[in-house]
Amino acid sequence: MVMKIFFPQCCNLADSGLLVGRWISGHDSAVVLAVIHYPFIPGQVKEYIQQVSASGVELSVLGSWSLPKDGQEGMDSFLKDLSTIFPQERWLQIRRQIGKTGFTCEILSQDQSKTLRFNFSSEVSVESQCKHVCCLFLTCCFLPLSQMFQTVACSQPLFFLDKYDDGPLKSTHWQSQGREASIIVELLKQSSTPLCLLITWLLSIWTWICNMRFFSLYPLRFLSSKLSTCVQLSYRTEHMRTLSSPKTAVGHMHFMRKASIFVSFLVDVALGMLLMSWLYRDNHITMLANTLVPAADHVAKNLEELLQWLMGAPAGLKMNRALDQVLGRFFLYHIHLWISYIHLMSPFIEGILWYGGLSACFGLTFALSLLSDMVALFTFHIYCFYVYGARLYCLKIYGLSSLWRLFRGKKWNVLRQRVDSCSYDLDQLFIGTLLFTILLFLLPTTALYYLVFTLLRLVVVLFQGILHLSVDFINSFPLFAVGLRIFRPYRLAEGVKFRVLSQEPGTALHLMMEMNPLKVSTVVQTYRTPTYSCYPKDSWVALMKKLFVGELIYPWRHKSTKTD
Repeated sequence: MVMKIFFPQCCNLADSGLLVGRWISGHDSAVVLAVIHYPFIPGQVKEYIQQVSASGVELSVLGSWSLPKDGQEGMDSFLKDLSTIFPQERWLQIRRQIGKTGFTCEILSQDQSKTLRFNFSSEVSVESQCKHVCCLFLTCCFLPLSQMFQTVACSQPLFFLDKYDDGPLKSTHWQSQGREASIIVELLKQSSTPLCLLITWLLSIWTWICNMRFFSLYPLRFLSSKLSTCVQLSYRTEHMRTLSSPKTAVGHMHFMRKASIFVSFLVDVALGMLLMSWLYRDNHITMLANTLVPAADHVAKNLEELLQWLMGAPAGLKMNRALDQVLGRFFLYHIHLWISYIHLMSPFIEGILWYGGLSACFGLTFALSLLSDMVALFTFHIYCFYVYGARLYCLKIYGLSSLWRLFRGKKWNVLRQRVDSCSYDLDQLFIGTLLFTILLFLLPTTALYYLVFTLLRLVVVLFQGILHLSVDFINSFPLFAVGLRIFRPYRLAEGVKFRVLSQEPGTALHLMMEMNPLKVSTVVQTYRTPTYSCYPKDSWVALMKKLFVGELIYPWRHKSTKTD
């Protein structure tokens, strides 16, 4: 007969008592879940087993566990006699020998006419999804592991701990060492119910305010979709709605997502509090305000010098003087307007920073999003220069491409979206040649201004991109799943593997079943919270094409952009 027994490693040093578990019919296998310590009253044990079984878990007393101690010489015979009080078809008697690492197991049949004895090592272990560490005995076949894992997973009422005292029965199982943590978790679950109701009520009020007709107007709706602070606020609202939902997690993925959002929210708020403590200590906000206006003046002065250089002969290039002077004076006028605007706002900058720093109490992501919006506001003149240069350059590029098709007797078919043949008369060819010549000779001057302001714009976009990536990293990184993978790798497993521990003649084959944890990269990809960075991005080829033809580059994503 092939007998397979799964014994918890956490019970190796448990006091003598009764083995509680389940026989798996059809496989001659037993899964031991816990050890009830001596002393106990058999009637209380039966009542306890009935209470646990009433919750849908079929448990029974499998046998006895004996760990010899001083003053307990007759414990083995006493535990053997308990087989008459807890009648079972087979009664397990597992004892640990003094001075040896191995165990001795006896299986008594119902009529006690047959006794099976064999030894096994206490180092043989199996680690399941619920950290149920067991000993495995195999000779020619394997127990369906799914049934063993299902038995442990369905036995949660046996491991449920909501109070510090066990009551009349003391037991040892895989959660016995984490009793304090389990009690704290249960208390937090009970106290979170009114908090979730309060958050749900506040979110309903916030949703009602956001759905007001005033906020549906086009300017406000457009600004809210482009400002990083508003976008982050919408993400946080969605996250809080997920966390405060009274419904329990439907599955494993839903639970991991809620846990990751909760941990990310706590880390975000903690980092925001650290930032606030630094801002409002040692008068750092005043120092930042006093540094910001001189920095803006310095940037404006460098832009003026750059425009003066472009209006001359930059790098010895021969520019169109008339167009060069017009563009240079146009941009210089915008710089003077911007300097006047900065000095007009300088008395209010400290107050803006002081009240803006309070947003860090909602999390570091809010502070970074607000910083991104402030950078966009203070570099608005660079954005205007870039738009003017890009539009003018794009107009000339598309004009030259259209006139080049005219020379070849081609035209762009708007309906069919293709290039077709076309015949032109002499006047059309003459005007086309004249316009092509003008645009071609004016192109270097326009391209130089476009190149300079595009580089400035890319520097600003790069800085904003770093801020957006930082915000997205905090929002989407599955910190809970990664921590679980590092400290509890058996929780996130992708399979099992077997390793031979000992193989002696005349004894059972000892195998170690170990869990294969998921790779960290797989954990991040699987449990990452979806955000805008999780969607497909434009390739570098598409970006270079946009820069070459003069299309505008924005740090945000267009809703009309189609992705595969």
